Amino acid sequence: MRKIITAILLVHAFCNIDAQKPRARDMGIPFADTPGKFNAITDVKGVEVGYSTIISGQGKNIRGKGPVRTGVTAIPHQLVIDILKKYKRIK
Repeated sequence: MRKIITAILLVHAFCNIDAQKPRARDMGIPFADTPGKFNAITDVKGVEVGYSTIISGQGKNIRGKGPVRTGVTAIPHQLVIDILKKYKRIK
């Protein structure tokens, strides 16, 4: 019984490791400015974030067949943004 409880506690500890990671600023790593309004990458002037979500099909999920619920987030470099704007792919 003791081994089972220990195993459960270890699994729980490892599953929560990401939630407990300290932020760089909390570890004393200096930054030139203070956090923005949302304390997020989108607070930085010139940074744009795009995303796309694909939802296809309905019903019970069958591995390898669907339905599909997936997406991607991109933080493009300013050069890429300028090229896309030049060719009117984005506003």
